[in-house]
This record gives sequence, structure tokens and C-alpha cells, in this order.
Amino acid sequence: MAEPEAAPQPGVAPTTPPTAGTLFAALYGELTPHAWHDPEHDAYQLFYQRSLAMGWLEEQTAGGPGLWAMNDAGWSHPQAAPGAGRVSWFQVEAGAVMAERPLPVQQFLRCAHDVTARIGTVRLSSVQVLLPVQGIDPAARPAYAAVPSMLTVDWFGERDPGARISVDVDINSGRDPVIPAVARQLAQDLRDLEQDVFTCGGDDVTARGDALPPLFHDSFWNGPPLHGMTLRGELAEWSCDAVGWLAATVADCAARLGVRSPLLFTVRAQADPVGL
Repeated sequence: MAEPEAAPQPGVAPTTPPTAGTLFAALYGELTPHAWHDPEHDAYQLFYQRSLAMGWLEEQTAGGPGLWAMNDAGWSHPQAAPGAGRVSWFQVEAGAVMAERPLPVQQFLRCAHDVTARIGTVRLSSVQVLLPVQGIDPAARPAYAAVPSMLTVDWFGERDPGARISVDVDINSGRDPVIPAVARQLAQDLRDLEQDVFTCGGDDVTARGDALPPLFHDSFWNGPPLHGMTLRGELAEWSCDAVGWLAATVADCAARLGVRSPLLFTVRAQADPVGL
């Protein structure tokens, strides 16, 4: 006698590639478009093509490897606050995080900046990223890559010493009160790493940070941004490379402290930075 057919259940199809979660980036500041910019080349098209060219795009139809699948992008956003200085925004679905690799935030922000700078001159004042920390499994990290971004820290060793810039780093866990609870330990863990990409002192931690309102709805993550912290310190350089490296490092340090919710991560220049 044949077994009765199982009732369909909601969930992810077995053939669906595993993902870490949504990465969302918003760039703020000033953008002066080039006179020759063709409006037909929109943010989505340019980000897709740049991702594909660099080998970062997950081509679902071809089954090829990649770091993310394209969701959306734009120069404007319906939820942007008037006068906020929003320049561009990008949304992707990050692929599953490899055991010895960080969340691909550095590549993601590098691509976002490349696309934005392609159409005009950019002066960034802040960068905001939604980090899918829930996609990180600290237990799967090998001993030599407990915080995988540390494997590339020397990339920032070759730089102009005068390029360091004072920044505020806001980290928010939305309705989950976990970030204020681990704020001091998270800051200490960052200081204990052998890195000077971002440095801050013991007194440069505020357990209740003021988050820049995100462009997306509260239901998109775990909003509103009620519980956060702010670190005041110095970044090695004012670049999307450095911001992305720091974001990936914070994501891993937070995951090691038991954080399992998405984090809203914002880096703001304390002074008017030079153009990127």
C-alpha cells in the first residue's frame, strides 16, 4: 500500500541555495552627477553589472558561485527623510557565510561606492548597513579565522598615516535589547584584536546610541532602532573599504557574544571628510 502523500508545508525549497540574510546599504552625503551621465544607466543596472564583472554576483540560472543575489537599488527611496542627504542605496541577499570568510560587507560597500562614483563626484558623510548577523555561526569558525576579517588586516597597513579620521560608529539591535547588554564587552573585544583599522578608548562607548533612521520599514528587520550603542574612535581611512572591513569585524564579534538578530550599523564622519 502506498504511503499517503505528505501535506505541503511552508518553508524553503530543497533546491533553494542557502543564504545569510539581507544586506542593505545606504550612502549619505553629496553627489554631483557628471554632465555626461546617462539616466538610462540606473543604480540597479550598474550595480548588477559591476557585481557580475567582479565575480561577486550569484547567478542563479547558471548556478555559478558568488557572494550575493541582486534584490534592488536606487538613487532615491520613498522612505528617505527630507534633507537627509541620501545619495544611493543597494539591497542584496547575501550567500551563506563560509567558515573562514566574513560577511561580504567590504565587497558590498566597495561595489556600492564604485557604482555611485561612476555617475558623479561623491562626498560621503555617513554609511549605513543592515548586517545579517543571524547568518554567522561562530562555532563553525576555524581557530585561525575566529574573526575572519583579521586575515586581511594588513591591507590597511599601507596607507597615509594622515588619512585617519574621527568617526562615530552606531550599532543597533532594534527591539532586541542585546546590544546595550554587551556594549562594553563588544568594545573591549574590538580593542583586544591586533588591529588599528578602528581604535577607540575605554571611555568612548555610549550604551544608548542615536541611530540614523533606516530607509526600510521596521518589519524588514527587527525595528524600530530602540537599543543601540555608539563607539567614538578613529578609522584608518575614510573609505567604503575600511567601513566594510569594520562592519564585518563587528558582525563577527557580536555573533561571538551571542547576538543573533540583524544589526543596523552606521559610521558617521565627525568632521567634513574629503571626497571619496
